Amino acid sequence: MQKRVIPGLMVFGLIASLAVATRSMPANEAPNQNAPAKTAASAAVKDLAPAPAAPSVKLAASRIAAVTVYPNNALVTREVDVPEGQGTFELTVSPMPPATIQSSLYSEGADAVRVMSTRFRIRSIPEDTRIEVVKLQEQLKELQLAREKLEADQKALQSDTLLLTKLENFTGVATVQATEKGGLNSEQTIAMTKFIMETRGEKAKATVALQQQVHANQEKSELAQRKLGELTSGIARMERDAVIVVEKINAAPGKIRLNYLVDSASWLPQYKLRAGKTAKDQVQLEYLAGVVQYTGEDWSNVKVVLSTAKPMLNSAPPELQTLQVTVIPKGAAPAIVRQTNTSELDEQVRSLRFKAQKDFNERKLSSGIGLVNTAAALDQSWELLNPDEAVKRGCSMAIREGPSVAYHLNNNLSIPSRTDEQVLEITRIDMPPEYYYKAVPILSSQVYRLAELTNRSNFIILPGEATMYIGPDFVGQMSLPQVAIGETFTAGFGVDPQLQVQRMITSKAQTTQGGNQALSFGYRILISSYKTDRIKMQVWDRLPHADNDAIGVSLMKTAPELSKDAIYLREQRPNNLLRWDINVDPGMTGEKAIAISYEFKLELDRQMTINGFQSAGVFGTVQTAPTARTLTNISEADLARIKANMAKLPPEDRKLAETQVFCAIDQERPLGSMGMIHKVNVKGQPVFLCCKGCVAEAQVHPDETLAKLQQLMSRVNPKK
Repeated sequence: MQKRVIPGLMVFGLIASLAVATRSMPANEAPNQNAPAKTAASAAVKDLAPAPAAPSVKLAASRIAAVTVYPNNALVTREVDVPEGQGTFELTVSPMPPATIQSSLYSEGADAVRVMSTRFRIRSIPEDTRIEVVKLQEQLKELQLAREKLEADQKALQSDTLLLTKLENFTGVATVQATEKGGLNSEQTIAMTKFIMETRGEKAKATVALQQQVHANQEKSELAQRKLGELTSGIARMERDAVIVVEKINAAPGKIRLNYLVDSASWLPQYKLRAGKTAKDQVQLEYLAGVVQYTGEDWSNVKVVLSTAKPMLNSAPPELQTLQVTVIPKGAAPAIVRQTNTSELDEQVRSLRFKAQKDFNERKLSSGIGLVNTAAALDQSWELLNPDEAVKRGCSMAIREGPSVAYHLNNNLSIPSRTDEQVLEITRIDMPPEYYYKAVPILSSQVYRLAELTNRSNFIILPGEATMYIGPDFVGQMSLPQVAIGETFTAGFGVDPQLQVQRMITSKAQTTQGGNQALSFGYRILISSYKTDRIKMQVWDRLPHADNDAIGVSLMKTAPELSKDAIYLREQRPNNLLRWDINVDPGMTGEKAIAISYEFKLELDRQMTINGFQSAGVFGTVQTAPTARTLTNISEADLARIKANMAKLPPEDRKLAETQVFCAIDQERPLGSMGMIHKVNVKGQPVFLCCKGCVAEAQVHPDETLAKLQQLMSRVNPKK
């Protein structure tokens, strides 16, 4: 019996091994039955070969040669090749960028080449996709057959695994029986066990590999299906063209220039000011431009011009519409609320004028005329309803613009189309500085380093943000004003930790004099210097300021004396702002620290009490009496500009101009704030004006000018 069990085990193991090995062969090794399908697919490709296509559009060779970037768009200039031959030619320039303003296209001819017309066109390009469709269909069939084969292999593996499990169970039973009867052949049992383990491992690896192949096959099928859907969807590609008709006189090839405006392009001035480590080192101003262009086409190796102008394609002024006026009974609610916030109104008028010009450039004449007349109606309505304020203001809202300048960059540049800002360098300017320091201890305990700089370049410095450095070290940021050629301005270079300032109250007293009470206060300001060289410093403080006679404010004494600067005495001192100009020697610390002392007095009726103190804060300038017209809201840079332009006048004229303070026509504009001060004689009387526009106004209306001057002088220099 023992002899029969062992051979039976061996025979069954052999049969199982042969069965598993046979199952391990690829499932579909039969002769290739897919050949007919492939042959048919190939035949289908031949049958579906594209028919002769319609004549395609012949494109003219062109390249972008120059770009002028404006604050809100850009003018692109392309050089277009004209083929040789005589007669009339139609040139197609394509593709045009998506941001093209369609109505802005115009072309310039050349010698022997005359431009007849230029137009913008959008055309549909139906793509012939039949061959691609057949290829994708054939690929899908192959993927389907491959998937069927993989599924058959998976079923075969499952059968092999089931048979292997049966073999394992049989081996276990036979081994137990042989052990009980004492006839176990250990070598055969170990060999069979090893065979089962190795075979199961191989089948597990094969199962994983088949699953991965099935997953990859599914992904390829989904991708092919998606591509097939796109190709058979019938969506045509749209192309934007410029079509130019030219007439040639001679046969030689030539060139013309195609120009067009594009949106999605702009630029803003930026600056970096770098001071040296010593006071003698020049300050270098890096004049930069932040350019943004995402027009849809790259500007490669082109001549770039940066302009502050607004491109205007309308060759005639807009038509003036009638201004209708209506009335309502007194006490009735007006249909239109009067606009009192001039800054909001000015922004609204500017926006309307900008939109109007955009419509004019796009040849939307009716809309443009309507918008510009609406803007003018808002402005004129404000003038008629607020005549006193309008007289002070002078020119209309949103009409005064900055200078129109163009910067031609020296080298050709490449500016790709992308959404982030790209910085270009316009020029570098070296300027000798005149340093001084400024302390305002009531606002800050820090002392700031300032420099007076003069623009001696050939470039106007436009308003913009500036980053300030001392050597390689970043010290802060500031906003630069507009600076004309030859004009002086002030730049800040951050805090100097070697200088310290302290402000403290030293005394307070209250006395009664008749029916009035007097409050006296004493203050001291200490300046310490740890620097090794002598410096100039301005120290600022303030007293309370009253607009009426209910309270009197007087400076009792000060040591040292206040500044003698003429502009300060005229502009800031009447508003009780205090300024001392001092020289600080090195090592002035501790007991050697410089002391500024002053006392002031407040006088008011005994029955009155002080309600509070306030400054203009974020709400703007505190309103002062009409007889106290001053320049309290002028920046340091503007004051420096005014002072420099006043200094250019002859001594006699300067005294008169400093007395007049403001332009006689635009009475909100300080003399010198816009550049050169203009003097005209109106009926024998000298009148000072801020700009050439006001000069023309004064010459046309001399009597009105003298009346406005008299009104201005009565406010600026009231009688005591």
